[in-house]
Amino acid sequence: MRVAIVHYWLVSMRGGEKVVEALCDMYPDADIFTLVYDERHISEKIRKHKIFTSFLQRIPGAVRAYQSLLPLMPFALESFDLTGYDLIISSESGPAKGIIPPPRATHVCYCHSPMRYLWDHYHFYRSHAGLASRLMLPMLAPLLRSWDVNTSMRVDRFVANSHHVSDRIGKYYRRPASVVYPPVNVDDFTPAASTEDFYLCAGQLVPYKRIDLAVQAFTQMNRRLIIIGEGSQMAELKRMAGPSVTFLGRAPFPLLKEKLARCRALIFPGEEDFGMVPVEAMASGRPVIAYGSGGALETVVPGVTGILFEQQSVDALIEAVVDFEATQHRFRPETLQAHAEQFSLRKFTAGMHAIINEELLVRKAARLGNRPALQRGRETQLPVLAMEPHNTTLQ
Repeated sequence: MRVAIVHYWLVSMRGGEKVVEALCDMYPDADIFTLVYDERHISEKIRKHKIFTSFLQRIPGAVRAYQSLLPLMPFALESFDLTGYDLIISSESGPAKGIIPPPRATHVCYCHSPMRYLWDHYHFYRSHAGLASRLMLPMLAPLLRSWDVNTSMRVDRFVANSHHVSDRIGKYYRRPASVVYPPVNVDDFTPAASTEDFYLCAGQLVPYKRIDLAVQAFTQMNRRLIIIGEGSQMAELKRMAGPSVTFLGRAPFPLLKEKLARCRALIFPGEEDFGMVPVEAMASGRPVIAYGSGGALETVVPGVTGILFEQQSVDALIEAVVDFEATQHRFRPETLQAHAEQFSLRKFTAGMHAIINEELLVRKAARLGNRPALQRGRETQLPVLAMEPHNTTLQ
């Protein structure tokens, strides 16, 4: 069986690329197709595979400014020749599912999110964009949305990385989606013998992550906050930060691992589709103080693995920190670790194998003329957890 993995772009190692690594483990002979590729920032595991790039790769500066090429991405994806592949797995957050699959191929889309900048976060992205993007988006977005919806019909089976994303797939594409949580390498993280008097934020420093709320809150409270990550908002965040806030920039994994294990708690103020960092914090034995929306509702159990605050505001975050400090003795590292295990690489691999094998069997039956089997397979494409129900209280 020839397998192709299609990923939107390979320019850094974030959550989406961790999924690609897991898919590479599942299909070690798979070829990878991506819009643009920067091998300097991609893991050896991915680099071992044969990687095909689109014509965007040849545009000067494309690897650095790939997001500005959004209008060309549909043309680039449709230019990929996937003739001869039996199984295509698209990793979707950008427009990866828009490839043209061969008629006999099985196309499974692992969806991290329908494109946020076209759908639910459109107005937020536009308001924070540069002048050129603010002027162009209202003209381009309707065309791109139509293409995005139409290409959802090229997918045989959707798999969402959370119930939050599954709901959005149903809303925008009118398609059901099974749920398999993304793979977190929980075995890479361990609790520390003792903690230190600081809180931690980790991730890209971009507007929708709402790191600004944490900077303002901890400056106002004069409590120590360490921020790991870099991004377009770093200069702005540094200007608003007081002396209790420290920026470490992009940190190597050993440093991130140490800070996760030694912090009092992870601060997670943005709305994420899933959010791997909170699970990494739990695997490190540390609780999470998170905005109660999106993927955090599926990973953070209030009073057991962390605290949720309901309003995305500085005052709400400050109140949550005060509540946490009054109850922090209740959070047990062993309970946090046990909870993190349900988001492990093992769970992801088992869930994806089950769904892909089922879809391959359904389509094989259809090719042999068993149309009722195809219909039954489609009828079972309701949201299905390949894992335990989310937010269950641990015993």
